[in-house]
Amino acid sequence: MGFISVLIPIFGIFAIGFIGKKVWKIEIKPISTMALYLMSPFLSFRTFYQNDLNMDYAYLGLFLFLLCLSLIVLSIIIGYVAKWDVRNTCGFILSSTFMNNGNYGVPLVLLVFGEKGLHYAVILMILQQLIMCTVGIYIAAKGGKGSVSPLKEVVKVPIIYGAILGIVFQAFDISIGDQLMTAVDMVASATIPTIMIVLGMQLASISLNKIEPVKLSLALMIKLVLAPVIAYGFTLFLPVDELIKDILILMAAMPTAANTTMYALQFNTKPAFVSSSTLTSTLLSIVTLPVILYIIM
Repeated sequence: MGFISVLIPIFGIFAIGFIGKKVWKIEIKPISTMALYLMSPFLSFRTFYQNDLNMDYAYLGLFLFLLCLSLIVLSIIIGYVAKWDVRNTCGFILSSTFMNNGNYGVPLVLLVFGEKGLHYAVILMILQQLIMCTVGIYIAAKGGKGSVSPLKEVVKVPIIYGAILGIVFQAFDISIGDQLMTAVDMVASATIPTIMIVLGMQLASISLNKIEPVKLSLALMIKLVLAPVIAYGFTLFLPVDELIKDILILMAAMPTAANTTMYALQFNTKPAFVSSSTLTSTLLSIVTLPVILYIIM
């Protein structure tokens, strides 16, 4: 029952965007642009500003880098064998590589492992956010239609500078004052729900005849089954305790990140496929995550 209680607010926010699109035909792109360019930098700044840097970042960062690299390479190999073009391969990478360890993983870890586990879940969320706003945006921009330069798009995204600013302010103990911090908190706290609403709106635009079942099945297999297996292999070599290893495996088993839909939509990198992968993996996680928890607990 506790596991279901974590899912209720997640699916409830998806439903808000779904209803908004279905009933009022609200445009998705302006909201997606606002979340990516105006709101996300505040979330990035707050996350790095409020969390101390330590060696945990190095070990967990190495884990996320190796996991991300492994899944990207596997996706590229599948795309090469299947003879997909760049757009289809990049959309597949977005669907199979990046996990929803923020608005899904963090509350689940808190529920299962308590406050001690929450600390590590927050660190993973920070590092995953940094990877997504660089590698994720590069892949989305590379797979988008048009002559857009992926590297230029990464440089243009202000969430990176929000992270850098947060690190600098935290490292040098620079205070921004209670009044300004209140404004930062308000925007940062609204960012993830806004991204989830965008996902719900995109899901409302999916037509069943546009879903690619073979490709979707492959993406789901990688995201929900192979990712935690690969994660387990990496944890065997990490000098961290068993609690952290369990959290890493659980986080790797999270469904596709909601942010990938926003990136796919922003750059037109197979947004219907990416959003369908996010929805389906989130629904299937109701079955797969309890299995993962049973194995690691």
